[in-house]
Amino acid sequence: MYRTLFTHVLTRIDPEQAHHLAFEVIRWIPRLGLGPLVHRVTRPRTDIGVTALGLHFDSPFGVAAGFDKDGQAVIGLGRLGFGHVEVGTLTAVAQPGNPKPRLFRLIPDRAVINRMGFNNGGAAAAVERLTRVRASRNRPVLGINIGKSRVTAVEDATADYLVSTRLLAPIADYLVVNVSSPNTPGLRGLQELDQLAPLLSAVRDEAGGTPLLVKIAPDLTDDEVTRIAGLTVELGLDGIIATNTTISRDNLSTDAAVVAAASAGGLSGAPLHARSLAVLRLIRATVPADLCVISVGGVETAEQVAERLTAGATLVQGYTGFLYLGPLWARQINRGLDRLLAGR
Repeated sequence: MYRTLFTHVLTRIDPEQAHHLAFEVIRWIPRLGLGPLVHRVTRPRTDIGVTALGLHFDSPFGVAAGFDKDGQAVIGLGRLGFGHVEVGTLTAVAQPGNPKPRLFRLIPDRAVINRMGFNNGGAAAAVERLTRVRASRNRPVLGINIGKSRVTAVEDATADYLVSTRLLAPIADYLVVNVSSPNTPGLRGLQELDQLAPLLSAVRDEAGGTPLLVKIAPDLTDDEVTRIAGLTVELGLDGIIATNTTISRDNLSTDAAVVAAASAGGLSGAPLHARSLAVLRLIRATVPADLCVISVGGVETAEQVAERLTAGATLVQGYTGFLYLGPLWARQINRGLDRLLAGR
């Protein structure tokens, strides 16, 4: 049913507008008192939970940052069966993001190109809303992803991240430093070790006891991935999220003119599967077994989630599959994992 709706209706609507329509429906699930009913349908039927970062995740599958930028639909997403929701990316300074259009479907590839540019209402505006989420019963695990404000110069990035950290670390179940989006000028340069080490050290100290992870790009070389993984361990961080979107346009099936029209931005979806899995395996071969590694990129099915778990992921996230597979996507994943992980 959803596939018919997507093919004949949603593809005729601007992708960002379609996202907002779906987002509003999800926001209203708890407001209409439908949360318990929906969750009975979508939750795992067996114990597939994971304990990590000192937290319990009912399902190892969660929503990646970017879907709920301001933390407005966390409860509704949890009711849909996601074990955790990572909100953001939030910045110290509110910003509208890049000019529209900035979200593009590559339907033959089951992929999306976005150059949203961290559009969000700012860290301070999110505090009250996320405090209410944190106090809610039966909520999913709440991750908060922070990034550099566009108006902040790269040399002032640490101070900018610290503003967000002070506001958001106390209400996050875990905090993520995003240095890997391709849509904020200069941001990916912060993955250079001479800039990354002092940034992560400062945020770690400011975050107190809140678990801290760093999110990296798939476009790093294997050597760069290994060195950042080593730095994560050296600094005593709690984990790594791999990976963000890619700037690569290799091996796409979508017409080249359509890809060119989308222009710059980060590519997500099925084409990222192989590289994301490779980066996961590289990280897991580098870091201790107890370090949390969250794998994201190109995941669509329960079999692919199980593959990531087998390859060493602690948790798995998705986003683009939501667009192509619909609101019962997490249910499909959970039911598949019920079968695949039985008796583990």
